[in-house]
Amino acid sequence: MLDWTDRHCRYFYRLMTKKTLLYTEMVTTGAIIHGNQQRHLQFNPEENPLALQLGGSNPIDLTTCAKIAEQYGYAEINLNVGCPSDRVQNGAFGACLMAKPELVADCFDAMQQQVSIPVTVKSRIGIDEMDSFEELAAFIATIAETGCRTFIIHARKAWLQGLSPKQNREIPPLKYDYVYRIKQQFPHLNIVINGGISDLQQAERHLQQVDGVMLGREVYQRPFILNDVDEKFYGCTPSALTRRQVIEALIPYIQKHMSNGGRLNNITRHVLGLFHGQKGAKGWRRHLSENAYKQGADETVLLEALDYT
Repeated sequence: MLDWTDRHCRYFYRLMTKKTLLYTEMVTTGAIIHGNQQRHLQFNPEENPLALQLGGSNPIDLTTCAKIAEQYGYAEINLNVGCPSDRVQNGAFGACLMAKPELVADCFDAMQQQVSIPVTVKSRIGIDEMDSFEELAAFIATIAETGCRTFIIHARKAWLQGLSPKQNREIPPLKYDYVYRIKQQFPHLNIVINGGISDLQQAERHLQQVDGVMLGREVYQRPFILNDVDEKFYGCTPSALTRRQVIEALIPYIQKHMSNGGRLNNITRHVLGLFHGQKGAKGWRRHLSENAYKQGADETVLLEALDYT
């Protein structure tokens, strides 16, 4: 069961040859150091193994947050060097750090020396006019020298000016070959590919070239795609779980969430895509969208929505 509250409003899912990990949406160092740590970092045991993606560029602040996250039970710390939003740039972190590989290396080294869990880096293939393969390879090499062994690479470059974050996920062309070549040049590293991967068949093809695949928006829009992962990639017994059973299993969690002061739509807004492509999916989405936000709404709204499916 996942924590579908507003605190973790988006998940990435990583497939590797030996493990899977869920990733939180990026949390900035400032939010952890100066904000409500419990709200930003607490998660449920069912979510493990869970990686925390940090946004920041100050090695001391990042180390402080990494140590706190380790105490909370996170399995990995991931440094965001890929987000292109204006707000992130103004904070001097995210994709703009690709122009400062030495600083990224310092940040990685500071964190890894202070925590026992792995520290990884997620980046683009480049930014603005710094988009040659040679520049990407130099970036990877600089950080790998400090001991980083896992790189998650979104196979698009980022335009830091002129494109919105949404456009930066769609407009710059995908260059999967850059990521493949990085694996060829650095065979000792774990290279995970990300960007535009919409089904498990595509993931399987990428795994012939690299060590791992990260799914982002597709998992959020079609969460039931994960139902086939264990069988397809790890040889496990096929899951017999239905979408209806997923919702039934979610009910106790919803009840607990609401007893602690949460609202139903904190959770339902993140399961709108569960019946994507299935009969009754439109009715399911409409009923949740129109009723889950209302005062006093509880788990019966989900059970009523199931009648459309």
